[in-house]
Amino acid sequence: MRLTVREKQKATRITAARYQRASKKKKGAILDEFIELTGYDRCYASYLLKNHGRKIWINNKLRAIGDIRKKHKRQRQRIYGDDVLKPLKLIWAIMDCICGKRLRPMLKEMLTILQKHKELKVTREIKKKLLRISAATIDRLLKPERKKYELKGRALTKPGTLMKHQIPIRTFSEWDEQRPGFVEIDLVGHEGGNSYGDFIQTLNVTDVCIHRVDGNAGGKEQSRDMGI
Repeated sequence: MRLTVREKQKATRITAARYQRASKKKKGAILDEFIELTGYDRCYASYLLKNHGRKIWINNKLRAIGDIRKKHKRQRQRIYGDDVLKPLKLIWAIMDCICGKRLRPMLKEMLTILQKHKELKVTREIKKKLLRISAATIDRLLKPERKKYELKGRALTKPGTLMKHQIPIRTFSEWDEQRPGFVEIDLVGHEGGNSYGDFIQTLNVTDVCIHRVDGNAGGKEQSRDMGI
C-alpha cells in the first residue's frame, strides 16, 4: 500500500534527521531504506534528506530552515510585454486573425510593409522580439484577444424528449453509409453570435455517402470553408 503525501512528509522529517547525522557509509543504507519506503527517485530522495531542516545562517541574527512542505513557485521573467503585444495584435487583425503557425512566417514581411507605409512604428528592440517570437507564444499572447471574437455554437437545435420515442433514431443495423439516401440534418443560424431577434436560418442536409465521395476529391474541404 502506498503512503499518502502527509505520511511521506512525516517519514522525510524523521529520516532526514538520522541521515544528516550519519556517517557516509550509513547514509547509503538509510537512503536505500527511505527509497523503498516512499518510492522516490534516488536523486530526489537524496536531495530531500540532505536539505530538509537544514539551517543556513544569513547573518548573525537571521537564519533560514529548509522545509519540504513549502515550495517556491519560480517566477519567469516576462520577455514579451505590452510593447510587443500591441503591434502583434495589429498585424494579427490585418491578417484576418489567423493562428500563430500561419502568422509567424508572415511577421517579417508584414513589419516591413507596415513600416514602409508608416502604418506601424516600433523600435529596433521590439522588432527583434517580433521576429524571434514562436508560434506557440503568439497563440498564448493572443488568447485573451481571440476570446473576445469567439462565436458560440451556430446550431440552434436543442435535444428534447417530447418526440424522442416517436422518431426512429440512427442505429448501426439500419444505417448504410455506403448507399446514397442516408442523410444528416441540422439547423444553422446566421445570427452572428447573437441569437436574440430575427435572423436567417439554414436547414443543412448532408448525404453521408455523397459527401464522403466528394470529400476524397476535395469537396470536404470546400464545404468546411463555406461553413456548412
